[in-house]
Amino acid sequence: MTPTTSPRLGQIHAILAERGYEVSEPAPDSLRISEPGSGVSLQAVLQGDVLFLSLTCTVVPRASVTPEIMARMLAADNGISTSHFQLYDTGDGKVAVTLANFCKLQDLGADDEDDILSCVHFLLVDVIAARGLLSEFSK
Repeated sequence: MTPTTSPRLGQIHAILAERGYEVSEPAPDSLRISEPGSGVSLQAVLQGDVLFLSLTCTVVPRASVTPEIMARMLAADNGISTSHFQLYDTGDGKVAVTLANFCKLQDLGADDEDDILSCVHFLLVDVIAARGLLSEFSK
């Protein structure tokens, strides 16, 4: 933990570490969370009482994000049940296709702990379906 961390972020860090996740704090109010078994990593940012989580599925040329692919990403039956896609311009003619989720925190009690762990778990499960859905980007 770094000295620039808010006390709440430190508590979130501890909750995740106690559950076996590898956690680091690369910047103030942010966490990098890795699942040791799969090596999948995600980022978390704490803004006020909301913890935003995201996981990059792939980075592709902007032109490959076609209306057909967008329709698949937005379809209700796409296999992504708890997270949502977001696109971020990487500045080099490419976009990062990410999955995102968030949770509103209250007092960091048992309910918040469950919400935090659920959000992380949902992203780790949804990324499997997302990578399958987006596999043609890699070709």
